[in-house]
Amino acid sequence: MAPSKILNVQNKQSNTNVIRKGITTRSQNSALNNVLLKAPANGKESRVKRKAEASPPKEKTTKRSALGNITNAIGKTLGTHQTQEPKKAVKKTTVTQIKSFTQTSSIRTLEKGVIKPEVIPQKPKPVPRVKPIKKDEEKTEIPSKILNVRRSLDLEKSEDSSLYVSALEEITDDSTKKSRRSNIQTEEPEKTEVENESNEPQVPAKTQERSAAQLDAAPEQILPEGVQWDFDAENWLDPFQVSHYAMDIFNYLKSREHLFPIGDYMERQVCLSPWMRALLVDWMVEVQESFELNHETLYLAVKLVDLYLTKVTVVKETLQLLGAASLFIASKYDERIPPMVEDFLYICDGAYKQRALIRMEMSILKVVDFDLGIPLSYRFLRRYARCAKVSMPTLTLARYILEYSLMDYSTIRISDSKIAAAALLLALRMKDLGGWTSTLEYYSGYKVDDIRDIVHLLNQGLHRKETLTTVRNKYSHKIFFEVAKLPLKDTLDI
Repeated sequence: MAPSKILNVQNKQSNTNVIRKGITTRSQNSALNNVLLKAPANGKESRVKRKAEASPPKEKTTKRSALGNITNAIGKTLGTHQTQEPKKAVKKTTVTQIKSFTQTSSIRTLEKGVIKPEVIPQKPKPVPRVKPIKKDEEKTEIPSKILNVRRSLDLEKSEDSSLYVSALEEITDDSTKKSRRSNIQTEEPEKTEVENESNEPQVPAKTQERSAAQLDAAPEQILPEGVQWDFDAENWLDPFQVSHYAMDIFNYLKSREHLFPIGDYMERQVCLSPWMRALLVDWMVEVQESFELNHETLYLAVKLVDLYLTKVTVVKETLQLLGAASLFIASKYDERIPPMVEDFLYICDGAYKQRALIRMEMSILKVVDFDLGIPLSYRFLRRYARCAKVSMPTLTLARYILEYSLMDYSTIRISDSKIAAAALLLALRMKDLGGWTSTLEYYSGYKVDDIRDIVHLLNQGLHRKETLTTVRNKYSHKIFFEVAKLPLKDTLDI
């Protein structure tokens, strides 16, 4: 135990000596400062080992063949200068840096500390600082070789492949000159185009506004006598009315009506009757109301049922399946968010399976030849009412008449455009708003003689007492202006 104590004592003494040597008082600091501030007697400054601001590294001083005649030191300092200095100092040119590196011998001797006063009695010249150069001088003094070196060094720092770096390093001055010439040649035609544009007379703002107004203005059309207004011209700038193409669209729909003929199919349908068809349509109206589907969906589904029954014989048990599949197809065609297959199976009270519904859907699409762009009477009615500027209660009454006629088997062979015009004329007569005007004749394309018999047929259907009251109850609501409660006309003066 004794030797350990002796060692501890010795260690403590040595530590205290070291601490005492490292501590300096204020008086000692002041004395040292005074000594340092005093100049030497012979008038020469004391040489202190000093390091250059951007000295080249000691280990890497060899040349690289890819850089040409420029030394590795210049290349490396360019790289270090770009990375270490802030962004504002990047504008300094490499020409001034080359001048600072001409005194490499004196800088290296300063680093090694081998300077002898006998050999070099003169005062060493301080390293000149780099002076900022104006922007105009930078453009004239930068040589092309240093620019190539700078590009190559930037590419070496990037993570690109070495093939691309070597290819860019080997670009000669001739290639750069050629590229400059090509750029100048490409810029010359652009200048000529600008000059040509400047030589052209400028169009004043008023004429530009007039030309824009002429483009937006509706084309002038010669209307027949008695037509009160041009509905499409009045709504020419309304994108929702599609006034540019509305007349052509409905003329096209009229031309397609003969492609979907519906015959008297009840003679071939042994298991069906007009009453059963009316019962199916009444159920489809109820489904449309409960699912809140569009009216176009209902009209298209009824059309699909009639087209299918015209060509295919159906058993009594599959009639409801036909109506559900037709509604399913029509909802996928007209609805933004159509109901699911499970919803249609649910409304059928589980009478059919999913496989049967999908098979019926495929069968309907094959019969129709996958052509669902069928002209619908509902679309024609809305067009005629808008062009005649009919009020909403009157249009709703016409819709009630048209939807009520869906259950009537005697109206299935009438074209949709004609039955829509007849429903609107009957609504106008029921409200004592006049008859068939020349404006309606112009936009519908039908005269009173073309639709007179259809109007009487629709009026008889409204007088018929039916036990199916879904449509009547639907249009007896306040939302539909209670149009189903309006008194009917016994005689029509048309």
